[in-house]
Order: sequence, then structure tokens, then C-alpha cells
Amino acid sequence: MHSSQAQSNQVYKKMSDINNLRNKMDLVTLEMIKLLKTRTDIAKEIGEVKKNIGKGVTDEEREDNLRGKIIQVSKEIGLNETLASKFLNFLLNESIKVQSTNKQTHLSIFLKAKSLEQKGEKIIHMEVGEPDFLPPKIVEKSLSEVFEKGFIKYGQAKGIPMFREALAEFVSKKFDVKITNENILVSPGARFSIFSAISTLLNPGDEMIVIEPAWPAYKDCALNAGIKVRTINTTLEGKWEPSIEQMKNMINSNTKMIVLNYPNNPTGKILPEKLQDSIIELAKEKQLYVLSDEIYSQYAKTNWKSILSYNYEKSIVTQSFSKSHAMTGFRIGYGIASKHIIEKMAKLEALCLTNVSEPIQYVAMKALQADTTNNSKIVQKRLDMLSEKAKELGLEFIIPDGAMYIFAKINQEGFNGVEFANSALEKGLAVAPGEGFGNYTNFIRISACQDEKALMEGMHILGNIMRDN
Repeated sequence: MHSSQAQSNQVYKKMSDINNLRNKMDLVTLEMIKLLKTRTDIAKEIGEVKKNIGKGVTDEEREDNLRGKIIQVSKEIGLNETLASKFLNFLLNESIKVQSTNKQTHLSIFLKAKSLEQKGEKIIHMEVGEPDFLPPKIVEKSLSEVFEKGFIKYGQAKGIPMFREALAEFVSKKFDVKITNENILVSPGARFSIFSAISTLLNPGDEMIVIEPAWPAYKDCALNAGIKVRTINTTLEGKWEPSIEQMKNMINSNTKMIVLNYPNNPTGKILPEKLQDSIIELAKEKQLYVLSDEIYSQYAKTNWKSILSYNYEKSIVTQSFSKSHAMTGFRIGYGIASKHIIEKMAKLEALCLTNVSEPIQYVAMKALQADTTNNSKIVQKRLDMLSEKAKELGLEFIIPDGAMYIFAKINQEGFNGVEFANSALEKGLAVAPGEGFGNYTNFIRISACQDEKALMEGMHILGNIMRDN
């Protein structure tokens, strides 16, 4: 009995010790919450000041300095550096959320333009990358075959096996690689493949490198998943080429992915092959995922090399029918990766969607048979024409290597792309402000997705606005 009583007393004491420690931990947690509130309030104040002076939300240099201090303190107090950095990334992302204003992007200008059109206004759309030509004729024919062929049911999350086989054959032939249907995931537009890759392969607190100017969805998807985006800002003067040294210095134990988009939206840039090789070598060395958005590969006019050609097991390539086949409203795209990565992405797609619409998959499968090379010729001719006109207007830009845009700097004192884009709408012209693609307030993106007459009319309006300013 005495032994049993002693054991009970010992257990009671241990439980009491645990409760005391828990109470201490609770107090620390509550104090952290109070400090988080104080920090968030300060972040909001900083956000207001930044907004008033037109400064971007993210300051990479300052974040790097803070990250260095945190790592130093972690060493001094014996805290795991990776854990400390992840906690910092959580705090930095929260600051971004409270400081972020509703940025004006190509999409917000597009929606304003559509609203004006509904009121009877005439708008020339040079803000979005939506081809004005129709999808291939086979698309129209195949739409009427859907019922007859029976493609109207639930299906596999990865996509109809027959379609994935066709995609694997198409990709293997086009990019001179060996791809099987197990490497393909059909998605509702390339955007969802990007979203699922970021959301399933990375964890909250991880870091992802994005080279700007860039399509804003990469950052938005990362922030939604709790991923910290580290930005490499390229410049017009530097021919939109990232520094491999800067990339090396940015990588730490939390870095898990590099995002590439070439031909680039918005600049049309294609990386020199040696530079791209160096980036892939670095990714291999550090075992980073490479997410390569190759949606504009159809419109590459100079030498371009798919990331698939490196045969890197941690690469994910996204493609779409939106640009190549002018099927934007069909919302159909696909991801290409190792079987292991596809399985992870497919689980999320099954959770969110069950499967991509079978009728649309069938139509896209038939669209693969179409010859779309003329689409490339049309866009290239328009880009050449826009480039000549842009030079006449005194715009500063790099002649695009591909895609369907010109990303132009306007050298006017106090120029603001957002204000300019909104004022241009009043004159019947829609262009995309540069700030939607990064910290490029004195830039605009001009799209070559209208017929030549409309584009010339748009550039005429653009020239008039610039002279008035």
C-alpha cells in the first residue's frame, strides 16, 4: 500500500509540474499574441505611409537584414535557425497581407473596360493576353460530338486517360522528350496546375523565388498557401536577366522552389541558354523544385529551351490551350511532372474539383490535331508592328523574344502606370499598369491581341495621351 501511495504521489507531483509548465507556456503564448497585435498595428501604419508615397509593399533588402539578425540571435540562444526563419516568414507574410492594397492589374483594368463597354463605350483591349482569333475549326465540330461520344460523366482527377495519352504524345514530339500519361495532369487552365504545385509541394513558412516582372498569380498562390515569396527584381537596363549570384545568396534552408516563366509575361524575354542552364544546375545542387510556366512557348520567336529537356525529377511544367489554341474561355490546361509529383497534385485537384469537365477535355483532345502555327505568325507580325510604333512614340523597351506583349517604360516625370491606365480608359484604350507585375510603376504592358487596325488606333490614342501629359 505504501508503495502504491508513493507512486500516486509521484504521478500527482509530475502532473502538477506539467500543469505549471503548461501555465507558463500559456502565459508566453498570450504575450506573443499581444506582441503580434502590436506588430500588426505597426505594419498597418507602415502600409499607409507606403501607400501615400507610392512605395511597394515588399522590401527585400530590409527583410534580408532582419533575417540575418534572427539567424544570429537563434545561434546565440540555441534556437533552430530553420524554425526561427519559418516563424519570421509567417510574420512577414502577415505584414504583406495587412499592407497590401488592391493593386491595379491587367485583370482589374479589363473588368473596368468591360463595365464601360456594357454602358456603350468603345474600348480597344490592349491590356489582356486573350487572342482575338477563334479556336481551330475542329473545336467547333468536336463540341457537337460530345453527347454522341459519351464524354459527359465523372472521370479521373488526373484527366481522361485517352486525353492524357494524346497530351503525352504531343509533348514528347513537340519538345523532343519522353513523356508518358503518368506524367500528365489535366487542369482547368494552367493556373490551377500552378496553384496545386505550390500548395502541395511546399509547406507554410517555406520560401519560393520569383523573378520579376512576373504574372501576379505566382505570388498570390504562394501567399494563399502561407509560402514566403523572395523576389529577384530584374531591370530593363539589365535586359530582364536575373543575377545567378543574387539567386545563390537568396537560397537558405527554407527555400524550396524557383518559379520560371519564359517566354516571359510581361516582357517577352527568353533567357540566354547558358543562364537558364546555370539556374537549373543551381536548383539541382540545392534540390529545389523548378516550376516552369511555359504557356507562351507557342510564341517563342528566338531559340527557346523547355525545362523538360533537362530531365530534372523536381521540375513541373505548366501548359495551356488558352494562348496556343485561343481557347481562353474553355479553361483547359495541364501540368507535366514526375509521377510522384503528379500524384500529389491530383489529390488536391480531386478534393477541389472531382475532375475537369469531360466535354472540355474531349474538345481539347481534338484541338491537338489542329495546326496552330499561323497563330504564331499573326501575333509575331503584330508584335513587330507594335514595336515599330512604340519606338516612334519614344517608349523604352526590349524587343520581345516571344509571348504577345511589350513591356514599356514611359520616361515622364512623376509617371504612374495605374493613373495612366485609368485615364487611358476614358479615352477608349485599355493597357495594363506595370505595378501588377512587380515594382514597376513607370511601366505599362501592351498586348498584341487585337487586329492590326485596332492596334494602330490604340497606339494612336496612346501617343495622344502621352503628348497631353
